[in-house]
Amino acid sequence: MRLRTAEISDAEAIAAIWNREIRDGVSTFTTVEKTTEAVCVTLEEAVFLVAEQNGQVVGFATYGPFRAGPGYLRTVEHTVYLAEAVRGQGMGRALLAALELAAKAAGYHVMVAGVGGENTGGIDFHKRMGFEEVGRLPEVGRKFDRWMDLVLLQKML
Repeated sequence: MRLRTAEISDAEAIAAIWNREIRDGVSTFTTVEKTTEAVCVTLEEAVFLVAEQNGQVVGFATYGPFRAGPGYLRTVEHTVYLAEAVRGQGMGRALLAALELAAKAAGYHVMVAGVGGENTGGIDFHKRMGFEEVGRLPEVGRKFDRWMDLVLLQKML
């Protein structure tokens, strides 16, 4: 496994990983798939790391603003997604740890995770990485014709 900063040429692979979760998963409530072009724009605007295995992008991590307004400038929300075939191999832990270091070096104080309540694996992953559950918002998301909870976790950097 190799971690590195994402490049524009990674946009198609990132979109494929992201779109699988949008289509089939419960870790995001987003239902509109990402185009390669939209990912290119996002890559230019945000911190993005990728994990490679055998020269293929198999995962990514990014962070961005938590909320608008100057009072939240030192708090970020992050995203970590892996290709299904490489889950459980430590890539998610490596990506998140590297992302945390990058955020801390950039002067951020808190990292937040918003995880779908049905994504128990994602909640457990964050707790193992030192995040604490700080809130649960019942039925704020809708996907697959059902209401879903959002679990908020945070970690002081």
